[in-house]
Amino acid sequence: MGNFILLNIEHLFHAFFIILIPCFFDGVICTDSESSSILPPLIPLPPLPPLVPLPPLPPLIPQLLNFADQRLALVYPIIMTFRNMIISDPLGITQTWVGSDICNYKGFYCDNPPDNKSATTLASIDFNGFQLSAPTLDGFIDQLPDLALFHANSNNFSGIVSPKIANLQYLYELDISNNNFSGPFPTAVLTMNSLSFLDIRYNSFTGSVPPQIFKQTLDVLFINNNNFIQKLPDNLGATRALYLTLANNRFTGPIPKSIGSASSSLKEVLLLNNLITGCIPYELGFLRDATLFDAGNNRLTGPLPCSLGCLDKMEELNFAGNLLYGKVPEVVCELGNLVNLSLSNNYFTSVGPICRQLIKNGVLDLRKNCIQHLADQRSVEECALFFVNPRSCPDPSTFSLLPCKVPPKSKGHLVSDNAAFSKHRL
Repeated sequence: MGNFILLNIEHLFHAFFIILIPCFFDGVICTDSESSSILPPLIPLPPLPPLVPLPPLPPLIPQLLNFADQRLALVYPIIMTFRNMIISDPLGITQTWVGSDICNYKGFYCDNPPDNKSATTLASIDFNGFQLSAPTLDGFIDQLPDLALFHANSNNFSGIVSPKIANLQYLYELDISNNNFSGPFPTAVLTMNSLSFLDIRYNSFTGSVPPQIFKQTLDVLFINNNNFIQKLPDNLGATRALYLTLANNRFTGPIPKSIGSASSSLKEVLLLNNLITGCIPYELGFLRDATLFDAGNNRLTGPLPCSLGCLDKMEELNFAGNLLYGKVPEVVCELGNLVNLSLSNNYFTSVGPICRQLIKNGVLDLRKNCIQHLADQRSVEECALFFVNPRSCPDPSTFSLLPCKVPPKSKGHLVSDNAAFSKHRL
């Protein structure tokens, strides 16, 4: 604005010299046309240079604000730009994003960065449940160099995940679940060695999941409820995750035998509502620390392997809605910590006394199977139709093997009807 005023003053000053200065030299007297019949010839004015428009000023100039640290001054314009991109804010969150005290903006948290413990920087953002709407996060979180944690569950953010997030050297938790993101799997995370928590569930990501993600040092990998379509990768068992959720996608193929290699880490595995086929691998019994395994509503077939009787910490085991058959192994029903064993909607034909006791206690669900003299089973015709076609699994001898020493039978299921609260992470 100041440059514009100076430029106009220069124009006026220029005109003053051209028009008025000749009036004071060489005896020239300026009069109007009625007072003199002799007038000097008119001197054409040179064209004025075009005005140069100045760029618009930012909402507030950081230099005029008093920031607690220069690092906060640097991220202030980035936050203001993102605020202007938000198209819906029903809870009035952005009304607190005013002034220089960024650390008190709602959803923003400051801390000392690892490279300078005396500095103050924007370290984490928690937008969970804010219901904010914006067409993209590109140009926002990827421009916050000290960001260590970003949670944005249950908003209406969309677009793709910028590959520039790979430059965030301190980011260890990324949660963009329950939004409207699309496009391919955000491969930028594959190079983020600091990342330990990745949650992209309940979005519209498509394509395949790169197998390298199962080699990452992640504690949590939630990619359920997207549109991923691919065969379960053979290196699934290479994961170091404690919690692995692939549910509600379109994963196909068998559960890889490598799953047993994850025995030192996996606590919870959710594979339900996919298109997984084949027989349950014997190696699944190696997950000795797992408390939850859910592969319900797939196309698994064959008998239950006895190796599942080694899952002595298992609390919830779900294979409902598959094509399993044979006898339910008593050794599985003897697991002392089970609170939910779901085997409904299969084609099991036999069940022993220990398993029957679990049915009475509400722990075991065997509805809609082919077990005679048990309530709520499939019709004889439906069962007969299923067994018309011969069925088999590779390595049938492994289904009777136990890779562990079975502990003495627990009486917990026989004396208590109490069940623990579900830890289902969907």
